[in-house]
Amino acid sequence: MGIEVVRVVLIGSLLLCVTSMFAWDEVGHKTTAYIAWQSMSPKAREQAIRILLAAPEDSHLSVFFPKYDSRPLEVRQMEFFMMASIWPDIVRDKNFPLRYQKYNKPEWHYFDKFWKFEGNSIKLLPKPDSSEGGKALEKLFEFERILKDLNTADSEKAIALAWFLHVAGDIHQPLHNSARVSSETPNGDRGGNLFLLTPKNTPKEKQDNLHWFWDSIIVRSIPRGDSCDLTFIGDLARNLMKKYPLEQLKGSLYLGKYDKWHEEAFEIATKEVFSETLRPYESPSEEYRKKALQISEKQITLAGYRIGLVLNEVLD
Repeated sequence: MGIEVVRVVLIGSLLLCVTSMFAWDEVGHKTTAYIAWQSMSPKAREQAIRILLAAPEDSHLSVFFPKYDSRPLEVRQMEFFMMASIWPDIVRDKNFPLRYQKYNKPEWHYFDKFWKFEGNSIKLLPKPDSSEGGKALEKLFEFERILKDLNTADSEKAIALAWFLHVAGDIHQPLHNSARVSSETPNGDRGGNLFLLTPKNTPKEKQDNLHWFWDSIIVRSIPRGDSCDLTFIGDLARNLMKKYPLEQLKGSLYLGKYDKWHEEAFEIATKEVFSETLRPYESPSEEYRKKALQISEKQITLAGYRIGLVLNEVLD
């Protein structure tokens, strides 16, 4: 299949998959990438694009760079960088079996800490033998090592960079760090995927769960209208950067301390996601939704700053 045909098929496939996203939805990841791009130096941006364009052909990553386009080069580069942040979700598409088998890594998207409520306290639990637990945390350290290694080929770095953009965003979603154990979910609730928000006996295709609720909170709460992707996400990201300026968050960046990022998000999961007002098989209250939106906005913004500044250190 020629590369231009692949480009068309890929983009069509992506559009079909927009309603089925994972781990912050497409808007969440692209917004984080947009903020990261604004935080990066010109040299780091140049290096990032050069590396991403060197991706292996079978990854189909480089086809998302719009070469034949009248828009300014920097706009096209930023859009490509944003697309790279959702590439690890794109490769979940089984219609491309070779790419799926080689690049789809479900366990890289999360790093679950198992726990349960014991009275009013949180009790940490060992990982059940039957549960994967996820590899997001160890992979973030690994991706950084790959990007820093002068002897590693750019083709390998391209895959590491796309995964870094995505997983660093994922780990800021509180439920990508949590596996709550209860009588109904003795092996953990898979990051809230098994915590249903619709009545019992609701048909599976109509069920809503807690993970979905947090993944999609931004796009469900902020009207998009007829705006194209870049306009909507650009406006959203600029508003978030104004609401949470970098100067205000500088004391909590912890650059490269990915275990600290994980611990922060896990604490949010236990204290805020599973608040006293949350009930299984019931839709969360409007007050809960507003709180979830506020937390998610800050987490997405913080992730963007952290990613951009880490890449300045690694690539510049």
